[in-house]
Amino acid sequence: MEVRLEREKELEDLLGELKYASRSEFEFHDNSRPVYSTGKGLTRSVVEEISEIKKEPDWMRRLRLKAFEIFQKKKVPEWGPDLSGIDWENTTYYIKPDDRKTNDWEEVPQEIKDTFEKLGVPEMERKYLAGSVAQYDSEGVYHNLKKTWEDKGVIFMDLDSAVQRYPDVVKEYFCRAVPFTDNKFAALNGAVWSGGSFLYVPRGVHIDMPLQTYFRMNGESSGQFEHTIVIADEGSKAHYVEGCTAPIYDRNSLHSAIVEIYAKENSQVRYTSVQNWSKSVYNLPTKRAWVEKGAKMEWVGGSLGSKVTMLYPSSYLRGPYATTSNLNISLATSDTVKDTGAKAIHLAPHTNSRIIAKSLSVDNGLAIYRGLLRINKGALESKSFVQCDALLIDDNSQSITYPHDEVHEPTAQFAHEASVGRIGTEELTYMRSRGLSEDEASSMIVLGFLDDVMKEIPMEFAIEMNRLVRLEMSKFGAVG
Repeated sequence: MEVRLEREKELEDLLGELKYASRSEFEFHDNSRPVYSTGKGLTRSVVEEISEIKKEPDWMRRLRLKAFEIFQKKKVPEWGPDLSGIDWENTTYYIKPDDRKTNDWEEVPQEIKDTFEKLGVPEMERKYLAGSVAQYDSEGVYHNLKKTWEDKGVIFMDLDSAVQRYPDVVKEYFCRAVPFTDNKFAALNGAVWSGGSFLYVPRGVHIDMPLQTYFRMNGESSGQFEHTIVIADEGSKAHYVEGCTAPIYDRNSLHSAIVEIYAKENSQVRYTSVQNWSKSVYNLPTKRAWVEKGAKMEWVGGSLGSKVTMLYPSSYLRGPYATTSNLNISLATSDTVKDTGAKAIHLAPHTNSRIIAKSLSVDNGLAIYRGLLRINKGALESKSFVQCDALLIDDNSQSITYPHDEVHEPTAQFAHEASVGRIGTEELTYMRSRGLSEDEASSMIVLGFLDDVMKEIPMEFAIEMNRLVRLEMSKFGAVG
């Protein structure tokens, strides 16, 4: 308890030092001119053009074309939020910001460098990170890994560079956990993917600092389709962090990423994502982990921005004693939809999963929890716990829960809890009687509601997430 209180006090002290500016600090756009783009719309020739520009091996070109065929055949999902605002014909699917890739920050083009400086990416790398990748529109423009980890055999770079330098390894894992036949947006990514990260952690190596990729989408009516592969070899440990932002425009953009994580025997992987897209972005990624014997997979996420988000990180527990946890915060504001949740598939005995989802809805926002928990026959003595809690800030907001739980193994243990509530008058009255203003009391209630997830995020990233939540809530008088 003392440790928790100390952390909360430290967090509040640091937050107090920050200036709560408007969201515009993230939604700015610059005047950087790309050196190339494929123009509006998507055809087979555009897919071939992307592959040719990248000078890819033939197997990747063939895979792209197969994925494009699947994309054309599959329908837009109709079981979730309305996606009719995606303008397929007027979206630009590939934008090349510069001809160079570099691991020297001073060689990054000045306007692109200025953008990442405003977002604090270089400072984060210097203070907290073992390595970083910076992606601008469709390409990684910078990647770096501290020599300490390079000497231990760690590989961390943008995926395009990995295709050129380690083609056999990429080929072995690319689209295995998430085949491009999985859904329409996975097929789209398979066809036009660009950028993303490739992380390989050798057997027994424990990286004690996070590695981060930051994705910045600058173009209007554009798409970003990064593909990330994380391979944690036997007994290794890594923490991968991603952040993402985009300017706000009158016309919508599309983000459709794929993340594939391979947690080998007795490895530990934590994947933290703080998503802060602007409200002109449809955010539709697919994220999946294969978790082998004795391995541990942790998903920690914050879905704060975007017009519509559909996100359900999933873990396939493939080996005995594999475990997974999924901790997620979503914030739905002013006519936005956060359709988020998690999936845990128990395929082996003695596997464990824990899912905790927290949602906030304000000013006509709609938060949806959509989850899948399945314990297969033969997954002996497996255990799972699911908790989804929603907090409504006003009368116009909504929260909906769609749980889907299947337990086919009689020796398994499973529990599901859910709650929906509002900031109550009694709580506010009590806290104001203790000397707090209404805004301070509301702030404490909201941040306390999110604490289960916040305490799992590294301090430097928790500060940013707290700040973003408070920025959004303060617009509606909910949190000062």
